[in-house]
Amino acid sequence: MSLLLGVNIDHIATLRQARYAQMLDLPNAEPSPLVAAHDAIAGGADSITIHVRGDRRHMQEQDAFEIREQVKLPLNFEMGNTPEMVAMAVKLKPDFVCLVPETREEVTTEGGLDVDGLYDSLVPTVSALQDAGIKVSMFIDPDAHQVEASARIGAEMIELHTGCFANNFGEARKPETQRLITAAKKGHSLGLQVNAGHGINLENLPELLTVPHLAELNIGHTLIAMSMRTGLQKAVEDIRAAMQPYSA
Repeated sequence: MSLLLGVNIDHIATLRQARYAQMLDLPNAEPSPLVAAHDAIAGGADSITIHVRGDRRHMQEQDAFEIREQVKLPLNFEMGNTPEMVAMAVKLKPDFVCLVPETREEVTTEGGLDVDGLYDSLVPTVSALQDAGIKVSMFIDPDAHQVEASARIGAEMIELHTGCFANNFGEARKPETQRLITAAKKGHSLGLQVNAGHGINLENLPELLTVPHLAELNIGHTLIAMSMRTGLQKAVEDIRAAMQPYSA
């Protein structure tokens, strides 16, 4: 089975919010996350990822429902562990939910969810989502305790946080690659689907492809950055082409 590509379109909404945050009902509120989702499909995306944050800094609830209704690809809904977001997810019914840490101070998600430490608070969330027919992923650092906790809580998937891998270079990246390899092997051995995301780009992708058992990569920021030069469809096509050599 080939390595899948999930395209995160949050930062299309980030650009829209910079001008139209208080005027979202205007016909000229642009760019459109829905249009971006269709461009990603044209480029070969296998799923669409969106994250409605508690502070609504980019994606809005109306974006989520519009994309769910009009985009015929699996939807991966990233969310914090709050009653508000659980209720939204149950109503939205995405194919997958990826539970992520979320703080107002961070620019973007920096680090994995502490599934082990927050286990008791996560149990009812996982149960509510799965009762609604939604598969659950945990966005975690490549750490054995977090992988084990994710399996113990009953998640179907993990998404390994690749930020430390992406933000190190040369020899400094090698131990981060090894951490990902070890965590992927552990997750696979426990029956978890292993995904990865954060900071993945054309420069570091070849080394990431040495990590075994990966099912899907979730990529957002670099695709939106590339799209400034080439358009989103071409950016997705270029990333997909770079993923082709992967062998699990």
